[in-house]
Amino acid sequence: MASITDIRTGLASAIGAISGLRTTTETPDTISPPVSIINVASVNYDKAGSRGLDEYNFVITCIVGRVGERTSQRLLDSYVTPAGSSSVKLAIELDRTLGGRCDSLRVTDMRNYGSIVIGEVTYLAAEFNVVVYAQ
Repeated sequence: MASITDIRTGLASAIGAISGLRTTTETPDTISPPVSIINVASVNYDKAGSRGLDEYNFVITCIVGRVGERTSQRLLDSYVTPAGSSSVKLAIELDRTLGGRCDSLRVTDMRNYGSIVIGEVTYLAAEFNVVVYAQ
């Protein structure tokens, strides 16, 4: 049986393969971009009868830098592209079992490409939705 902690660790490991992108499985007090933060959005239990399969929905927020920095947008563009060495989608989906931590997963979409305020600093960020199926 998979745990949320195990799945987060697997997602962090997958994203960690992207050069220069740090990952954290816990929401930090302060950030140092570029960083991806892995959070659970929801859990749908019993998708396949009698505890056969649960559906975990994760949101991965990639924060790249201050909004005014030109390099921030180019960097974020490389993360949201569906292919290539900096693609978050590709990095996560290379091993759809996260090293055996789940049965299957899929990055379903990217949303909220834009500004995010943390503390008193406005950063450029995007969120990725990941659906994970695990027993």
